Formats: sequence, C-alpha cells, structure tokens
Amino acid sequence: MASLIWFRRDLRLADNPALTEALRVGPVIPVYIHDPEAGGDWPEGSASRWWLHHSLKALDRSLDERGSRLIVRRGPALHCLKQLVAETSARKVLWNRRYEPWSIACDSHIKRELQGLGLSVETFNSALLYEPWQITRAGKLPYKVFTPYWKAVQAAGLDLPLLPSPSRMPPVASSLATLPIDTLQLLPKIPWDSGLREHWQPGERGALARLETFLATTLAEYGMLRDRPDRAGVSRLSPHLHFGEIGPRQIVQAVHASAPFPASAECYLRQLVWREFAHHLLYHCPHTPTQPLNARFCHFPWAELDAARLAAWQHGETGIPLVDAGMRELWRTGWMHNRVRMVTASLLTKNLLYPWLVGTRWFWDTLVDADLANNTLGWQWVAGCGADAAPYFRIFNPVLQGRRFDPEGDYVRQWLPELAGLPANWIHRPWQAPPPTLQKAGVCLGRDYPFPIVDLKRSRECALAAFASLKGAQRPA
Repeated sequence: MASLIWFRRDLRLADNPALTEALRVGPVIPVYIHDPEAGGDWPEGSASRWWLHHSLKALDRSLDERGSRLIVRRGPALHCLKQLVAETSARKVLWNRRYEPWSIACDSHIKRELQGLGLSVETFNSALLYEPWQITRAGKLPYKVFTPYWKAVQAAGLDLPLLPSPSRMPPVASSLATLPIDTLQLLPKIPWDSGLREHWQPGERGALARLETFLATTLAEYGMLRDRPDRAGVSRLSPHLHFGEIGPRQIVQAVHASAPFPASAECYLRQLVWREFAHHLLYHCPHTPTQPLNARFCHFPWAELDAARLAAWQHGETGIPLVDAGMRELWRTGWMHNRVRMVTASLLTKNLLYPWLVGTRWFWDTLVDADLANNTLGWQWVAGCGADAAPYFRIFNPVLQGRRFDPEGDYVRQWLPELAGLPANWIHRPWQAPPPTLQKAGVCLGRDYPFPIVDLKRSRECALAAFASLKGAQRPA
C-alpha cells in the first residue's frame, strides 16, 4: 500500500517522523505542494522563497541519491493531494504538523476531507521538542513568561530520541508527473541574491555542516560571544530550523555530546527553547501576529508614518551606525544578529514610535529565517506589548549598545565601509566626532553618510511620555 509523505517545513530525511512511519508501512511517494495562497496574509517573503527554492533542490537530490524523487505540484493542497491519490492509488497520507493559525485550520480541513474518502491520515511533530499544548501551567493554561516555561521544558527533558535517516527508499514510478522546481518561480526575477548565495547553503547538508562548525569552533565561548555581532559567536541555524532542514532534537543531542562546555551548552539550549516558547505563544494566542498581546497597546499613540524616515530605516540610512549596519546586513544576507535585531526594532518602535507591525512586515520579507512565531515574539517583546516583554522604559541606546557589543567597530566597518576610517571611539556616533577626525577619516556627513534622522535623547523622552500615557503604566523612579 503506497503512502504519500507530504513535505512542508520538514525538508530533511533524518529524524523525520512522518517519513519514518511512511517507510515502515510500505512504498513512499515524497510530495511537495506549492500553494502560495495558503499563507493568507503572510505569504512567504522574497528571502524565504529564495531559500525554499534551494532547499527543495537539495531535498530532491537527497531523495535521488536514495533511489527516490520529489513529486512537485502547484495549487490548492487538498486538490493536489486528491489528484495524487487518484494517480497513485495511495491509501495513506502523512505529514508533519505546522502551528500557524491558518495552517492548523487548513490541515484540519484537509484531514477531514481525506478521511472522508476512506484514506488513512497521520500527522506528527518534527519541528519542536514539545508541541504547544504539551507544556502548560496548571489548568492547561499557557505560559506567558519565559523562565517558568524554560524550567517546565527542562523538567520534561530536552534529550529526546532521534529517528534515523533512510539509506535507501523505494523508487517512484517514472510515469508520475512532477513540476520542475524552477517553474515555481521562487527565485527573484532581478538577481539581487548574490549576498544570500555567498553566505548560505540551504538544505539538510548545509544545516548539518553549520551545526558541526558551530560545535567545533563556537559553542565553547557561546555564553560570552552570543551578543557580539562583530564575532562569529552564534550558530546561525535559524533558517535551517525554520525550513526543517534540521530539527531541535538533533541539535540538543549534538550539543549534549559536546560535554566539555556545560555552561555554554545550557546557555545555547535556553535560546533554542525561546523558539519553542514563541510557537507556544502563537498557538495559544493566534491573534498576536497582527494584534498586541497586551490589549492596552491597542490604544497606543503611535506616530504617523513618514515614508522617507521609514525608507531610511529599511535601507540602513538612518545615520545611526549600529542600526544601519544591521539593516544592510539584513538586505545583503537575509539575516541579522539577534542583538542588532533588538536595537533596530527599538529604534523603529520607540525612537520613531512607528507600529511594531511595520517592522514585522519588513523582516518577514527580507529574513531567510522569517518565522511567524519568532518574528511576532521578537517584535512584540521589543515594543513592550508582548509576552515577557521588555519594560516600556527599556529603550536601547544604539550608541551604548555599539560601544558595548562592537567595541572596536568591526561590525560597523564591515557593513558601512564609508565609516571604516573612523576610530572606535567615534564610529558609533560620527555626528559627535570632531571635524578634524571626520576629515582625516574621509567622512563628510550629509554626503558620505547621513546625519541621524532622529535625536536619540529627545525621542527617548517622547517615547517615555507616550508609553506612560497607557492606562496602568508607571514611570520608573
């Protein structure tokens, strides 16, 4: 009895429970259905589509090496699955679950429809250590603060068993039609993706290689370096996790195998569980991608958008070096260091007082790891309206953040070469540098690099007043 294994955000063969079960019961037909309409208000952004193209190519190569191949179709998922069932006489359909609100609704509908046709349908967890409903407070209530959630996950256990990668797979009939991946038109029509190609290797092999490098070169100092954008101090596994090219169970086991670094290992695993927490919140609070978790923020006095200022923020032309370096790194590579993400988000939501959803949408289109759960959690955390959020009076000062986490200015110099000649003491605040220093560095503000679009001190005071206006908010003493 043939089974359809429906790949989505689980583009790997190792530790893939739906695939493992499908292979256990008989012949398997690997399927990917490209359904651009399924994302509703959150269709995949440009950077995500680029990654998906290359990840599908990598998955197809891995299947081919094992004697199988990926069957690609385009259109509404239910229609395509019914069509494939008719073409193959499959009696079973298996997939790994997703947790976006629309995915849950869509999957439930598809499952009912297929079961109504007499098909067996099974779904599994490949994306998380624990599914959002498995870790809850007393009374099945969700956690809304990270630390108790982290403790609950630790108590449940992080080191979970893995499933093997198949060495061989049954062949798929040559008569079964498939679309070439190129026809999905996921790549940009105007080739802006050279930076992505330079920095990333999508696919399961790329994920495992990146994990191996991280364990060998970075994990030992992760606790000390993870906030340093000027150093290679983080794993950069987030896009691989998002597309399911590697799973969290695999990462946990690999990290635990690096036993000489227990402190750094726990620090890293804590960050991995933040990802779990984000999915936990999205599942229990499905309105949060577009609405604040803290309902008081529905009445927050956000500023009216200024198109020129917003464009300056988006393209790294704010005149504030750490922010601009981060935004240019994002534009070039599809990724940004998490510390810098917080700083750039703080400037948008607190110094400019622009709604957090404006930033969420921009990151959604430009990040290769654009994940609805993580993106929502991160932006609402910085804006102060989400779970376990930063207090409203925590406004990141990009100058102080730069001097602390990029002390020599190496990160800024990498992404803002026009400031490369400035000494470390001035590189994070060029508008305050003495004219002779600017002249020696070959920097003319307003020509080579912009003046700041916002006064950091004055805008901080305005933000504090706006946040304090919320009912129940209290100014710090």
